[in-house]
Amino acid sequence: MSALRLAIIPVLGILSMCGCGYHVGGKAEMMPANIHTIAVPAFANTSMRYRLTERLPAAITREFLSRTRYRVVPDPRNADAVLEGRVASYNSYPTIYDSNTQRASAVQINVTIGVTLRDRTTGKVIFSRDRLDIKERYEISVEQTAYFEESDSALERLSHDVARTVVSAILEKF
Repeated sequence: MSALRLAIIPVLGILSMCGCGYHVGGKAEMMPANIHTIAVPAFANTSMRYRLTERLPAAITREFLSRTRYRVVPDPRNADAVLEGRVASYNSYPTIYDSNTQRASAVQINVTIGVTLRDRTTGKVIFSRDRLDIKERYEISVEQTAYFEESDSALERLSHDVARTVVSAILEKF
């Protein structure tokens, strides 16, 4: 009887782990089965910062290509789905001042975007987020001789953050 009990215990352990519902996060596929290609055209812009409308689609395209099986095509007419976006606002303001020079030494960037992924053939909205707020901070050198323009690097980091957030949200319908 104890030999039978010893044989059943590992089997029960394996069966209990199979039904626990554990899965690796970020692997869910919530996209419709008919979507194989996605177009990410330039974003509309109602802010005063023009570079984001170029950087955000490029970063989102790289994110789709590196994390998913979807092909990204340049022409929306050749895509199964189209990701439309808009930069609603861009604000930057100093957060830290140098007491000696009375100049800003750190800047906060706040960007609000909206995105919609639409099935091109049916017009059905697959995913939509009207308001996505992203923040990025960068420092400014107070020494004139060591000054390095950091805002472009901050916008690049912000674009990567937006891309990760948007693609994850689309894939997991979060």
